[in-house]
Amino acid sequence: MGAWCFADHIGPAAVTKEHGLDIGPHPHTGLQTVTYLVSGEALHRDSLGSEQLISAGQVNLMSAGLGVSHSEEATGRYEGDLHGIQLWIAQPDATRHSPSSFEHHAQLPRISIEHSLATILIGEFHGVRSPARHDTPLVGVELAIKKRLLLSLRTDFEYALIVLDGALACDGVDLAPGQLGYLGTGNDEIALDAYEPTRAMLLGGVPFESDVMIWWNFVARTRSEIDQAFESWHKDDGRFGNVSSHLERISAPTPYWREARGA
Repeated sequence: MGAWCFADHIGPAAVTKEHGLDIGPHPHTGLQTVTYLVSGEALHRDSLGSEQLISAGQVNLMSAGLGVSHSEEATGRYEGDLHGIQLWIAQPDATRHSPSSFEHHAQLPRISIEHSLATILIGEFHGVRSPARHDTPLVGVELAIKKRLLLSLRTDFEYALIVLDGALACDGVDLAPGQLGYLGTGNDEIALDAYEPTRAMLLGGVPFESDVMIWWNFVARTRSEIDQAFESWHKDDGRFGNVSSHLERISAPTPYWREARGA
């Protein structure tokens, strides 16, 4: 959907002070990770030296560019429910070879629409703009919906909906957690009917400039680019830096095309 290229629904799950996401240091190229929690806390560490606690209603945005590594950990203080989503945004040619960066947004703009609340993670929605960086025209909004909601959309964006909890019908089609509803382009309005209080992510953007190739944690254009990233992580040649984490560094699986040719 536009530059949005991956979604990972986190939980809901119970975590302890010592064990949470427990995802050890791993690399990324050519993408931005957008991490958003609706409940709980988690700890982000990266090779830029960032160490950032993220709580419900906040966003961590990491732009990988040419290469970065990070871990996602327990906080050492929080125990309880953890629920949220991590989204990937493919970076355009203009920024995907740039140095990596990280930003945290503790306060996000929120607007009321009818009987619902919209939290703008990234981009602009109904005239309200998030402070988070974005490299292509797009939008990411969490919707807390109580009943029927009519949303105005941009006809030049393609959109999708991901339900985090609850259940709704989008223009008569039922959606529940674990499902993504692709809305396509050309829509100026959609009708959402919540069967119960529902949280959903609305993602949209202009169709992306080129096809992308995604393998493991890398977003690229060609197998050759992924081969280079794989070799750099495998050899630990410094491209992805180091993360100050007690968790074990995650090894990269061999790309299937390299296995096929015995590389």
